[in-house]
Amino acid sequence: MLNKRDFLTGTIAATLSAAAAQAQPAAAANGLNPPRKIPHGMMKTTRMFKYPQGYGNGLAVAPEGLWIAQQKLSGDGAKRYGLPEPKDLREAAWLVDWNGKLLKTVMTNCRNCSGMAYGDGYVWMMANQAPQGCFQVDMNSKQISHRQIPLAMPGQDGGGSHGAQWHNGKLWIAALRPKLILRVDPKTWVPEVAISTYTSPDKPRTHDLTIDDKGDIWVVLGNDSRNYKEGRPGLVKYDGKTGQIAATYDFLPGSCDPHGLEFHNGSLISCDAGIHPGWPNGDSPHAGWIFKIEPA
Repeated sequence: MLNKRDFLTGTIAATLSAAAAQAQPAAAANGLNPPRKIPHGMMKTTRMFKYPQGYGNGLAVAPEGLWIAQQKLSGDGAKRYGLPEPKDLREAAWLVDWNGKLLKTVMTNCRNCSGMAYGDGYVWMMANQAPQGCFQVDMNSKQISHRQIPLAMPGQDGGGSHGAQWHNGKLWIAALRPKLILRVDPKTWVPEVAISTYTSPDKPRTHDLTIDDKGDIWVVLGNDSRNYKEGRPGLVKYDGKTGQIAATYDFLPGSCDPHGLEFHNGSLISCDAGIHPGWPNGDSPHAGWIFKIEPA
């Protein structure tokens, strides 16, 4: 098991590596190391099917099909988007087949769910509103645990999350407050790996993450925008062995608005939540759709 000293050392090393990578162009100007050119590409989206209802903001692949996390807005969030206060604050995890047919519904105590994972027979729902944290729920809608994202400051919760992924018995979490991608042991809740979240001046927002069949990590990026027309989503791919940035991507104009992210049968899969920070409610013409992401 990773002890505190080892974890802190690894976290500091990851942070320093990210800082060093960002400083490479400046170093090259001084005749030191040549800048590492990061490949850049374009992606297109293809709509597949609509999810059951409301807003979906998280995905997880299962042997039976695809899990979709329901997102509900309450309190100030509901007022901001002109939505009625939900009568039931619980949020669903819907299991559908690859044609969109509803197979199973699990109810959870997650709030403003913005990511999920499926593993070890449970759904792991990531809250982006108080009480925050990760809700572990079984197939009978029984809550097994509710735990905060690790590395919280004393006296604070762990903050929100925009994504999660189950991979080889471990839970990966897109942690917003520390701006890290964390690999956590789901039994001990000890963080084992920390990768600094990549953002750029034109894409400061992050959403869900997934891991492909080669072990590389993908994360959805987004810009600060006021509507769908101003939206400029993107993707960043990390080398799964080193944590270094392997490539970045933009989307063709008119693409779906990616929030959740999964990998299935050689393609990235995403969902258009319909709710996007700063946008009018349902501004995306692709709201409510599950879609593929493929090279343009």
